[in-house]
Amino acid sequence: MRLIALMTTLILALLLTAPIPVSGDPLAHTYSIVARDPKTGEMGAAVQSHWFPAATDVLWVEAGVGAVATQSFVDPRYGLRGLELLRQGKLAPDVLRQLVEADPGRDTRQVAMVDSQGHVATHTGTGCIEAAGHQAGNQYSVQANLMANGRVWSAMAVAYEKTTGDLADRMLAALDAAQAVGGDIRGQQSAAIIVVRATSSGRPWVGADRLFDVRVHDHPAPLTELRRLVRLQRAYNQMNAGDELLAARKVDEALQQYTKSVELAPEIPELAFWQAVTLVSIGRESDALPIFKEVFAREPFWVELLPRLRAAKQLPDDAALIERIQAQATPPPAH
Repeated sequence: MRLIALMTTLILALLLTAPIPVSGDPLAHTYSIVARDPKTGEMGAAVQSHWFPAATDVLWVEAGVGAVATQSFVDPRYGLRGLELLRQGKLAPDVLRQLVEADPGRDTRQVAMVDSQGHVATHTGTGCIEAAGHQAGNQYSVQANLMANGRVWSAMAVAYEKTTGDLADRMLAALDAAQAVGGDIRGQQSAAIIVVRATSSGRPWVGADRLFDVRVHDHPAPLTELRRLVRLQRAYNQMNAGDELLAARKVDEALQQYTKSVELAPEIPELAFWQAVTLVSIGRESDALPIFKEVFAREPFWVELLPRLRAAKQLPDDAALIERIQAQATPPPAH
């Protein structure tokens, strides 16, 4: 048994450190950004490429650890091994130097990483297809290859530095700026953004560490679609925050989060529906009824859910109350 365990350990070590032959590398000619927000400590990465799907091999992000973008002729081990070494407390410049020196395909790689302390490292190999280059700034790096021109990465840097808002806003601005000056010479196809918290919750399996994980695999305007999905992610983040506040009996704060959620995504009636359910559950029927009325007018099937919520104790066990809510439907449901 000890021999088997030793062999397994040796094989795993070889898999994590051995380079992949260049001939077998996936392609991801693209532009991307890795960044850490100095104020919040949040870290993230974003990418756009004329390749399906860009994020799968390119973006590697872990809360409390760092963010890596590996592109051009991609070696995913820069992401896998890079995060492993960052997790051990090594700094991004040292990690990237170690990985590049051990990689016989280094000339074809383009890699950037930022660690949890904000140290940045970038490598653009001499074999990356022109136009190719990168620019690093305060706790961020932008990089691109196979671009229409050599202005792409500098435009990304300017946009990132000048844009206000949170980390997602600033990284999206960098992607838009890249496209505005020419972008990928082949056009657009896929895009993605990942943003994680400054520290790990210890519960990555429930998504608690990821504020945004939005991916557009194939779309004629992937950056436009990416922004739409980021907006929806914000709305659902607000709704989830409201649920947590409500569980902590911070009712007024929870309702503020629910309101923000509905304002961010007014086209999603379900968000307003659950806001109204919460209002009824805390005795604010008069505030809830107009919301129910609007939801039912847009999607009548929500009326049918009310008795089920009463049975599941998600609404008060009050038949008259359920009837008053159902009466907001036009026309009211037949009994």
